[in-house]
Amino acid sequence: MYAFIEGVVCEKSQGGLVLMAGGVGYQLVCSLTTLQAAPPNGEIMRCYTYFSVREDAMELYGFATQEEKSLFMRLIGVSGVGPKMALSLLGAMSVHDLHVAILMDDITAISRAPGIGKKTAQRIALELRDKETQMDITGGTTQKPGAAAVLPSDAVGEAMEALVALGYSSVEARNALARVKGQSDRADELITLALRGMASM
Repeated sequence: MYAFIEGVVCEKSQGGLVLMAGGVGYQLVCSLTTLQAAPPNGEIMRCYTYFSVREDAMELYGFATQEEKSLFMRLIGVSGVGPKMALSLLGAMSVHDLHVAILMDDITAISRAPGIGKKTAQRIALELRDKETQMDITGGTTQKPGAAAVLPSDAVGEAMEALVALGYSSVEARNALARVKGQSDRADELITLALRGMASM
């Protein structure tokens, strides 16, 4: 219905904000992460939106980034996870950290969010882990403009770039991948294996 709304920030509260666009004030339900990213009242902000229609309520959700909205959409696709629970999770950690927690099956980190129990955290990790990609955990491609695309067969090189983008040194990434090389020919699986190996050391 609405891809995004760009307007003046009129109000900010614990559960959301009001954007005025075209003379209309839109009440947006937001995560703590989006609220923290919102500029002061009177300044312009763009929010990517999701319109939720239920029997008992109609609510418009707003997100500071497309990445946060994309992850929100995946989360509410998990059985037993509704919009408010998804917002609680997105407000408890950054999008990047949540992607890594899902990829590493870090139930403890996921269950730290208010209202997220261990069983729900396990279900989130189980249902979303295989959907995580290099693009998700790095927040974008690590390839430089004009550089040749990484061939699908160069899974180790692609995994290496992703680990370095996550903050590991090239030596740490190389050593971690050396321990799992040959266990998979897919970059995303190699990344998962390498991260798990480093976490257990």
